[in-house]
Amino acid sequence: FPSDEVIRKRLLIDGDGAGDDRRINLLVKSFIKWCNSGSQEEGYTQYQRMLSTLSQCEFSMGKTLLVYDMNLREMENYEKIYKDIENSIAAAHEKISECKKQILQAKRIRKNRQEYDALAKVIQHHPDRHETLKQLEALGKELQHLSHIKENVEDKLELRRKQFHVLLSTIHELQQTLENDEKLSEAEESQETQIETETKQ
Repeated sequence: FPSDEVIRKRLLIDGDGAGDDRRINLLVKSFIKWCNSGSQEEGYTQYQRMLSTLSQCEFSMGKTLLVYDMNLREMENYEKIYKDIENSIAAAHEKISECKKQILQAKRIRKNRQEYDALAKVIQHHPDRHETLKQLEALGKELQHLSHIKENVEDKLELRRKQFHVLLSTIHELQQTLENDEKLSEAEESQETQIETETKQ
């Protein structure tokens, strides 16, 4: 029959509809049989079949809506994660920029220290030994202070590099997780389609 050929083609096309097209066609056929039923008992049987088919359609629709809502929540969650990552990357860039400024400052301090050392050598030739010793002591303290500043700056820079590396690793892991989720979803959809095809056959 032509109607059977149309139904068969729709069943083949309806891969993602969870059999809704088939259920609707069965409902139409049941309605036609119900209209053409000869006895009350046969009409009641067709009526119960229509109610059962309607219940299946409603259940399938509810399930689809739940999956849709879940996907929306997942999308919102991923968008939040992306924004957090972007904010973290921006903060890391700012910290790196600040560290670069501190390095430049440390270089200027080192240059000043070298100038202080040269000046100390000149001062050593002066006859006032007591004053010269005081100046050398002050320069030594300044040199030690500058060394501590340099070490702190280098430690901060190393810490920021490690933090940025961890951030990049987290982004890579998140991308891998999203790809795995997508592959798993495609595999599940393919398996469901295969099961529906086998059931229909």
